[in-house]
Amino acid sequence: MNGGRLATALVRSGAAGAVAVAAHTAVNAALLRVPAPAVPVRERVSVILPVRDEAARVRTCLTALLGSRDVADLEVIVYDDGSTDGTGVILRRLAERDRRLRVLTGPEPPDGWLGKPHACARATRQATGTVLVFVDADVTLAPDGLARAVGLLRGSGLDLVSPYPRQVAAGAAERLVQPLLQWSWLALLPLRAAERSARPSLAAANGQFLCVDAAAYRRAGGHGAVGGAVLDDIELLRAVKRSGGRGVVADGTELAVTWMYDGWQPLRDGYAKSLWAAGGTPAASVGQLAVLGWLFVGPAVAAARGSRAGLVGLLAGTVSRLIAARRTGGRAWPDAAAHPVSVCLLGYLTALSWWRHRHGTIRWKGRALNGPPTGSGRPRIGSEPWRRSSWSGRASAGSRPPLGSPPPGTGSPSARRRSGSAASSAGTNATATGSTPARPC
Repeated sequence: MNGGRLATALVRSGAAGAVAVAAHTAVNAALLRVPAPAVPVRERVSVILPVRDEAARVRTCLTALLGSRDVADLEVIVYDDGSTDGTGVILRRLAERDRRLRVLTGPEPPDGWLGKPHACARATRQATGTVLVFVDADVTLAPDGLARAVGLLRGSGLDLVSPYPRQVAAGAAERLVQPLLQWSWLALLPLRAAERSARPSLAAANGQFLCVDAAAYRRAGGHGAVGGAVLDDIELLRAVKRSGGRGVVADGTELAVTWMYDGWQPLRDGYAKSLWAAGGTPAASVGQLAVLGWLFVGPAVAAARGSRAGLVGLLAGTVSRLIAARRTGGRAWPDAAAHPVSVCLLGYLTALSWWRHRHGTIRWKGRALNGPPTGSGRPRIGSEPWRRSSWSGRASAGSRPPLGSPPPGTGSPSARRRSGSAASSAGTNATATGSTPARPC
């Protein structure tokens, strides 16, 4: 086969693959679990909130949590992991006003542990609820968000559910990269199969908002089973599956909101922090990106040169992104049309992440983060740095900011202290789909 025929075959096969991905995205959009309206929760719920230097966000997060409706028996346990920015003062004042809030402190993570798993493990030792809910400090729940998440857990019969918060992307850089988060698992992960299967490769979870049965969590070994994992959320779900449980990502668009970045530099540094671990090995990262390039970049280049097959592939990729955006509350147009550019940008960020990892220059919240990937199974493209967000300033209960806009009353993420939210040196949220890539950083 000569070069021209090979190129044509690659474009046609890539376009066909993009059409298949678009169809799968539509199927998953229809199958995605949606929490039912809130009903009173009759059991004790323990919310775990790990924080590290979160003075700019923790008050908003806790105010929303403590204002949750339909959860009569609630405890909120905050683990302050060595904050130096006044977070501790804010926590103590809030705890004085509300006896449901407990504040814990402790030592540095021991060898072999990362910050967030260590904080969560220590906090859960004090938890007394039959349901454990893990929340990041930069996520703000709707008034009925907690009750609906618990209702989804119990109503689905699953052991772990991860309601995916609505992701706000305001600037050009975020609008190019952030939509890949929701799109990746909605387009590439077979959701119903992921629920039933014990395979570690079929796992999707988001550490921003995790709801798990307490008995299943402890049966799986809790965060002690994933203490050194960069992708601790995905590895926690895998541990639950290994112990006989089931879990999956779900629709959390109406339950919570988060805002990660508002500029190129913080976005670049955040993604470069953990994409190396998401790939597992350089070869795996290259393979994942090659598949994405074959499906979505090659057809776009061919379309620009007049290829009809390439145009079909380009349109299919755009449709897939449109479906994901509309299903998860993101900005649909014209952002979806830039999907090939988004994939190329992901490739750059992945290469940068590996370079920084190999040179030992990755730090997060003042701690080095350069160890080997840990946990069972090989992480996929899908770890995500700590998000910056809030859901303050609602005009009425349940109302939301306009799609794609920052939550009102919060200020921009870049204007806040970047030492970040939570005790984690590797805040992550990931999707894993066999050999396919999933959630970026």
